[in-house]
Amino acid sequence: MPLNSVPPTTTVTGLRVKRAAARPAVHVDVGFWGGALPGNRAELRPLHDAGVFGFKAFLSPSGVEEFPHLGADDLEAVAREVAGFGGLLIVHAEDAGRLDAAPPPGGPRYADFLASRPHAAEDAAVARLVAVAGRHGTRIHVLHLSSADALGTIAGARARGLPVTAETCPHFLTLTAEEVPDGATEFKCCPPIREAANRDALWDALAAGVVQCVVSDHSPCTADLKVPDFGRAWGGVSSLQLGLSAVWTEARRRGHALDDVARWMATAPAALAGLARKGAVEAGRDADFAVLAPDETFTVDPAALHHRNPVTAYAGRTLYGVVRSTWLRGRRIHHRGVLGGPAGRLLERA
Repeated sequence: MPLNSVPPTTTVTGLRVKRAAARPAVHVDVGFWGGALPGNRAELRPLHDAGVFGFKAFLSPSGVEEFPHLGADDLEAVAREVAGFGGLLIVHAEDAGRLDAAPPPGGPRYADFLASRPHAAEDAAVARLVAVAGRHGTRIHVLHLSSADALGTIAGARARGLPVTAETCPHFLTLTAEEVPDGATEFKCCPPIREAANRDALWDALAAGVVQCVVSDHSPCTADLKVPDFGRAWGGVSSLQLGLSAVWTEARRRGHALDDVARWMATAPAALAGLARKGAVEAGRDADFAVLAPDETFTVDPAALHHRNPVTAYAGRTLYGVVRSTWLRGRRIHHRGVLGGPAGRLLERA
């Protein structure tokens, strides 16, 4: 993603810096998204030509000064520009005005934090994105959808043939607001983990194809940033290592098959980004796969995570699906908890 590391990937120069830093260090194949900011419209086509997969934007403050959000006029300008070269705009969809009108976050109570990020903020932002897609024909992808109240708007847009897609995340599918203890800011993310009934509706939308992808939205931080105050704590859940098992645990309980999980977590995201060699185990694709023991369980121990900062909302949970090994382009890069060295390549949009 283009932010939370400096420089942000909002210019070709920034992209080159990122690629140079990543090239000797990546353990898996990695590509870059560009960023769309107020004032960088002239950079979008050059970034597209340089191979980024699309452009991330926010409709509300991102939390970092170097990546401001798009206002209404900026969004229109960016959408026209991206549509002009057939690019993809991926958007954090929370409306800044609705957030400003909500009660401010602060203190240890999760209920107060949830009230500060209401359904209405997501719903209004999604409606605005659908309208923009209708005006300009821009391919728009709604990132990390949390509010099930916005599903009808997305379904309506797709029924009309608009190029709108959506994703949700493992934590929205497996965790609920009712179970978040006060002060437990390892559960803080934006948009937030919502109620159990909302979670059920997200599962229904996956089954119906209204939501196509399940994506980590991995957002790590050092442990000291997760202070027990929801107004001040870093917002983000780390899901890369545990996402497959977390989603499979809930999916199997609801009667879904591993094929469904593979479609949501691999095939559909690869197709969205245009990765023709990724997303399926079949002739002509890269031999990327996990060897999974689907009926075996493990209990999440933060100390056993490979994340640089082992902070997790899943601590102490028993999950189905033990990953025995991981393979990249036919080479085993992880086996029974032991990682190999960097073997990844840098990817570009085809």
